[in-house]
Amino acid sequence: MSIGLRARPSFVVFDARRKSLPVLAALRRLKKDSYTAVVPAAVLCGKKGEALSEAFDAGADEVIRDGMQEPEAVRRLIEAEIGRRLALGDYFAVCYADLDHFKEFNDRYSYNEGDRVIRILAKLLHDVVKGTCGEDGFIGHIGGDDFIFIIPYNAIPSVCGEIVATFDLLAPYQYSEQDRRAGYFFGKDRRGHLDRVPLMTLSIGVVTNLRRTLTSARQASQLATEMKTYAKSLPGSVYTVDRRSDDRVTPQEPLPAIRDVRTIGENE
Repeated sequence: MSIGLRARPSFVVFDARRKSLPVLAALRRLKKDSYTAVVPAAVLCGKKGEALSEAFDAGADEVIRDGMQEPEAVRRLIEAEIGRRLALGDYFAVCYADLDHFKEFNDRYSYNEGDRVIRILAKLLHDVVKGTCGEDGFIGHIGGDDFIFIIPYNAIPSVCGEIVATFDLLAPYQYSEQDRRAGYFFGKDRRGHLDRVPLMTLSIGVVTNLRRTLTSARQASQLATEMKTYAKSLPGSVYTVDRRSDDRVTPQEPLPAIRDVRTIGENE
């Protein structure tokens, strides 16, 4: 506790699953001190409903109940991080990264090889986001080959540009020499039709609060998903940035998007 109060850690996890009283007392002390009150704190607690409310009452920023499924825990952490940035009022970007032609790669090379590609992508995202943004960068693994990362608005070109460029260098070497030289292989698509399958690429959809008001983490996630879907409709590894604004978009209007591509930059 003394070290925590002096050093102001970046993040603290309190394990209150067995002895909750002293653990929650430590949490209250952390949140009571003006120097450490801003430190994000998560509490691991038991399954009982009162344990959840007690942890939040003590000042927890996030509570993870014993037995909570990983996807739910990750989703809540991502939403908490988006909510935190909305509360700060800074300009930031929520980026949704997804692999293209990953299922076909799995079918051809095995799930073990697919898991290895996911680990490569996770390492790439971590190294670029943290290397560029430091503590201002956040990475969350939604599941499978889907990742969310959150960065300052002005870091979009450098972070997303480096990620797609580096992935394009690494991706071909995940294939056999024959497939790598050809640039494709024959496999079944999602409809079961035999067709040429290109090498994997990476699509990133980006939404920011620069030109439009984001009111919730759910809204930001939905818009990032929308931009990711648009990015996947484009050839190659790309990142697309939503440049719509509050005064240009109404619920009845179509939702135009602007494309940012690694090789040609802002295009439309």
